[in-house]
Amino acid sequence: MGSARINLSRAVMFAMLAAGLALWSTPAGADDAAATYKAKCAMCHGADGKGDTPVGKKMGIRDLTSADVQKMSDEELITITTKGKNKMPGYENKLSAAQIKDVVAYIRQLAKGK
Repeated sequence: MGSARINLSRAVMFAMLAAGLALWSTPAGADDAAATYKAKCAMCHGADGKGDTPVGKKMGIRDLTSADVQKMSDEELITITTKGKNKMPGYENKLSAAQIKDVVAYIRQLAKGK
């Protein structure tokens, strides 16, 4: 009877550990992408992505909601965000690949007015 309880306890602990790991490895949600965008991108690109900020105007930042930007592939936007382009710095040492991918998805939502 004692060993059955120990085995049951171990099984419950293992299940809880597995569930915790599954939740921990889940990709960032929309709220996380919005928070990352706000922390890393909005200063220049603006909360709405239009680049209508003092820094955006000074640097001639492109409107992320424009057709020109939106027609770019996700891979192109990921590369620009990762490596940088022109005056924009790269974020490969500041954001994970998953965060960059989520920010690109968030930029797509900005264009839809969401």
